[in-house]
Parts: sequence; structure tokens; C-alpha cells
Amino acid sequence: QVQLQESGPGLVKPSQTLSLTCTASGASITTINYYWDWIRQPPGKGLEWLGYITNSGDAYFSPSLKRHASIFRDTSKNQFTLQLSSVTPEDTTVYFCARRAPRDGLDYWGKGTRVTVTS
Repeated sequence: QVQLQESGPGLVKPSQTLSLTCTASGASITTINYYWDWIRQPPGKGLEWLGYITNSGDAYFSPSLKRHASIFRDTSKNQFTLQLSSVTPEDTTVYFCARRAPRDGLDYWGKGTRVTVTS
């Protein structure tokens, strides 16, 4: 059974860099054709796709985040990390990691981690 667990600081100050880590179990993040996504859900809005990292380590981002985002991985820990620089209160929301399967789309999700950006 694939399980994903997000972890992060909970509280971040404006202009700081937010780092969120997703730890995967039951599947390797290097498995061919499986990608690993980050998604968030702003309050009162739908899901917002942020980006993903491929099984080979290439990262792709939503155009709205490209300047501020990076995703990298630690294959020894089976983890991948989202970093958002220069955060603002508008980045306050719940962040999810998920696995992207070649045919089934986002088939496994973490439970989410809440981030609040406040001074």
C-alpha cells in the first residue's frame, strides 16, 4: 500500500522560504513513469496544482509559481521536497503531496499539512 506523509513547519513568516517534505512508503520515487506532485487548496477555492518531480528527478511547475518554486528529492530517504521562496499570506493553505500514475492520474494522496504565513 502506497502511503504519503507531508511534513513542514506549520508557521512561516512573510518573505521566508517554505520547505515541505513528502515521505513516500510502499513505492519508490524512482519508479519509472511515476511522478510526484504537490497540490494545495486555498481557502474557499479549488485544488491548485503546484508542480511535480519525475522519477528521474526533473521538476516542472505551474507558471504562476515558477519563479518562486523548486522541488528536489532525496532518494535515499524516498522523500521529495517543495520549496517556495518569498512566501506571502496568500500562500496560507493546506498542502498535499500525491503520486501521479501513468494511466490513473493522482492515485495516492497524503493527508495534507496546513501552512500559515503570518508575521
